[in-house]
Amino acid sequence: MFDPSALVGRAQSGVLGLSPYEAGKPIAELQRQYGVKDVIKLASNESPLGPSPLAKAAITRVLDELAIYPDGNGYELKQALSSHLGVDISQLTLGNGSNDILELVARAFLGPGRNAVYADHAFAIYAMATRATGAEGRSVAAHPGGHAQPYGHDLAAMAAAVDDQTTVIFVANPNNPTGTWCTRAELLAFLDAVPSQVAVVLDEAYFEYVDEAEYPDGMSLLSKYSNLIVTRTFSKAYGLAALRVGYAVSHSAVADLLNRVRQPFNVNHLAQVAAVAALADQNHLAKACEINRAGLKQLNDGLRGMGFRPIPSVGNFLTFRIPHAAAIYDALLRQGVIVRPVWNYGLVDSLRISVGLAEQNDRALIALKRARQEVGQT
Repeated sequence: MFDPSALVGRAQSGVLGLSPYEAGKPIAELQRQYGVKDVIKLASNESPLGPSPLAKAAITRVLDELAIYPDGNGYELKQALSSHLGVDISQLTLGNGSNDILELVARAFLGPGRNAVYADHAFAIYAMATRATGAEGRSVAAHPGGHAQPYGHDLAAMAAAVDDQTTVIFVANPNNPTGTWCTRAELLAFLDAVPSQVAVVLDEAYFEYVDEAEYPDGMSLLSKYSNLIVTRTFSKAYGLAALRVGYAVSHSAVADLLNRVRQPFNVNHLAQVAAVAALADQNHLAKACEINRAGLKQLNDGLRGMGFRPIPSVGNFLTFRIPHAAAIYDALLRQGVIVRPVWNYGLVDSLRISVGLAEQNDRALIALKRARQEVGQT
């Protein structure tokens, strides 16, 4: 019988050391596991409002075109993004979600003998994409728990970790799973300190949700910093997570490199037409952000009322420390409420809860109270 161990052993060492990415538990899986029928998922930072009606209508109109390959260059979507963002079409790279863009950056700039810098408690894909290329990942200690941005990026420390072998730095603003963020002044000081030959990936997956006066718009910095790559997604505030469509904006020379390693047809036709329609419906986006602001306050007030101290967040989720988090997580599942454990991010005994509709948030808070009673917490 064939023994795969010899072949597996020849895989790149960085790949051998990886564990598969663990997504939030799907609703159907929970229903199979525990037989729970009425389930709400507040685990993956999805929009509870869902996609724009314009996006759904656009998908319906092109269903008869499923046998035809999508536009590999994404011309119409790039034109819409160019107009919406005020950037040249040559600066755009489309991705199968912004996660795809992170992989493209790793393929283009990383490899054996090189390293990437990112923060502790940052999005797991940064480390995975780095190590899969054979490059070294350098995870820099985050701010301490007592900081104004607890467990958030320490940009000065990240800049200090750069050496001659560093080719990429990943910065999430705001960060997942902490929800913390850096100001324009902090980001500018950081970018000024980073050598121009080091690519800085500014991951703005939750950009649309942020309502802070000092929060920087990465797009406004592209003309000054040619090594900056700004990534965004339609998966969060635009409610198109199932379609997987994201994009990067960078200097046109950098975009050209990313497009060289991009897979053909990496953004499907339904995703492209839905994203174009979603961009045209800014009223729907504004409503999604309004629901999120109210829901974030609702969850924050509810958690604090139970004695928790959530990490201050400007995203669409809250992370909080809770004793016996694993038992609490399981007790919530049995009540049909899916949240997200984040101890794999180095946040011990912590859970992350996404903002849902008001009634979903209420149900989650009630379920949490019941779960604490079940595990003997007061």
